[in-house]
Amino acid sequence: MTEDAEARQTAAEVAHWLLAAQGLADLDDAAAPEAWAGLETYLQRGLRDRMAAMVAALVAEARAVQRLTANGAEPAAERAGVLRLRRRYLQAEVVLDFYGDAINSRSNPALRGILRGLDTLAGDSMAVTLGPLGIDAPPALVYVDKGLGASILRAGIRLWDHAHPSPAAAIKLTRHNLSHPTALLHETGHQVAHLTGWTAELADALYGVLAPRSVDVAQLWRSWAGEVAADVHAFALAGWAPVFALSTVVDGTTAEVFRIRYGDPHPFGWIRVMFNAALCRSWYGAGPWDDVANAWRQRHPMGAADAEAREVARVSVDALADLVDVCTRRPLRAFRGAPLSAVMDPRAVSPDRLRELERQAGGTLLTSSYLRRRHSLPLFALLSTRAVLDPANATAHHTRLRDWLRDVGADAVPHAA
Repeated sequence: MTEDAEARQTAAEVAHWLLAAQGLADLDDAAAPEAWAGLETYLQRGLRDRMAAMVAALVAEARAVQRLTANGAEPAAERAGVLRLRRRYLQAEVVLDFYGDAINSRSNPALRGILRGLDTLAGDSMAVTLGPLGIDAPPALVYVDKGLGASILRAGIRLWDHAHPSPAAAIKLTRHNLSHPTALLHETGHQVAHLTGWTAELADALYGVLAPRSVDVAQLWRSWAGEVAADVHAFALAGWAPVFALSTVVDGTTAEVFRIRYGDPHPFGWIRVMFNAALCRSWYGAGPWDDVANAWRQRHPMGAADAEAREVARVSVDALADLVDVCTRRPLRAFRGAPLSAVMDPRAVSPDRLRELERQAGGTLLTSSYLRRRHSLPLFALLSTRAVLDPANATAHHTRLRDWLRDVGADAVPHAA
């Protein structure tokens, strides 16, 4: 009698999880139809196909467990199958909710247009780097969420069942930095580094530069190579524009900006700001990035750090010129034996070049579809710095940036013949 009760309970549990899996099949429950419509056609198709395949695999697994119980398998095997199915369902639900939430951030028509523009810029930023290397750039899905820092789920990452890779680079931007959304280029830098093998090679190069000064500091920079690569990618494509936005993300008390978190791939905030300012100084000379660095030195003097962070900061600051050279001027296998600057030339987005672009464009700077496509990233850099240079008129500059991003997104929408 007890065995019969357990068999009936198991059969009911399998039926429950089969129904739950089948309930995931309607992808319009995961994201509203109008939000789906806010995606590029190829991206929408790729996401729906991948999500549908995940659900189909889950349903197939549920039916396999159902057959197992119907054929009178050992109770221990049946129980293991049910628990595995339950775990698989919860994992699949997390993935579907992730993409559903990302897509649903496009339900608002005004935000939808901005996000489509950012999708385009993300794709441009990867194509600029990967195209010359013969690597296809994946599609990008940009969404907005709370918090301080941006993040990315890289395209090609294997999802819960290790059989369905992520179809797009899913990039989270935070609401507070939509007025300075240059973190987009940091996140696409992670994708570029992954596809080129840049991070591992850069890690060794950073270690090699710093080890003669301090093995401990060299080990830290080796562990930070992924974030350093992403910062350098953003710099090479947008010049000094990312420096201010970064400073708002890593800001905090003096204790916080000097805190070393072992296991965290990010450099502590103070040295990260100094490194990004040093990139600009090395390539452009003096400029507004020095204001950011000097303000941070005044607010957070190196002498106020604890002994360990102070030593890391001292060694790192002394080596900044060499670190910049390794990151931007040293030939690397990841870039087919060329330096990063030969693939992404930081001089193309120098303040002088951006001013020249603005002068030549004149009144068409924000209205020309040709300029939006031909110079999308330099224009993005230019518009992202205006509110920093002219904070009294920040609202007007922010409005122009948003309008321009919507136009970039509209350019990407196919029009009926």
